[in-house]
Amino acid sequence: MSTRRLPLIPLTARLFVLAALMGATAVAAATATRTEAVPSRESLAGFPLEVDGWHGREQPALPADVLAELGADEYLDRSYTNGAAAVGLYVGYYASQRQGDSVHSPLNCLPGTGWVPIESGYLDVPRGGGGGDGLVTVRRLRVRRGSDDALVLYWYHSRGRVIANDYLSKAYLMYDAIRLNRTDTALVRIFSMVDERAGGVVRAEDALVSFLGPVVPLLDRYLPE
Repeated sequence: MSTRRLPLIPLTARLFVLAALMGATAVAAATATRTEAVPSRESLAGFPLEVDGWHGREQPALPADVLAELGADEYLDRSYTNGAAAVGLYVGYYASQRQGDSVHSPLNCLPGTGWVPIESGYLDVPRGGGGGDGLVTVRRLRVRRGSDDALVLYWYHSRGRVIANDYLSKAYLMYDAIRLNRTDTALVRIFSMVDERAGGVVRAEDALVSFLGPVVPLLDRYLPE
């Protein structure tokens, strides 16, 4: 695996992305009266509790006010353990983002719950757990709340793509709204607590990578391409 620090986006690049998004938004608005194509998929409730040696269990249902704020059409919230480590898995699926419900970036919502990012970058992880399926790039955050320390990996599972960059996710959203008449997407977030007495960040990252590898191809069944 390789960890990369988050590069600064040059002003010209940001302006280009902004201009592209504004142009795409104008075109998308012109086609907004079309009935959006919402592909069929399997329910997230069917996502396996046993994943390559990891054993999962459901977390308590999210409060109604939290669900209303998230705006997701379906979500999955579980913890998994392999006996030596534990990770949390959250998947929020949005069938459409045309009606005001859009994905909340962890960069925005984590600080709202008291978790402050202290490291930010990207991580390249073997897809399929290293079975020759190539690499996927995900966003890597280390966050802290009081004395608690955690490592978070997240990405947007969007119409067959694994997208680690928030700006790029929005650009693809507009592109696919025009090209495919689709705005469905999902936010996938996994995390592990950092215990400096038991391997610290290295152990937490190893646990997340071990879990993430087999999870990505499994999600393809539940999140439409």
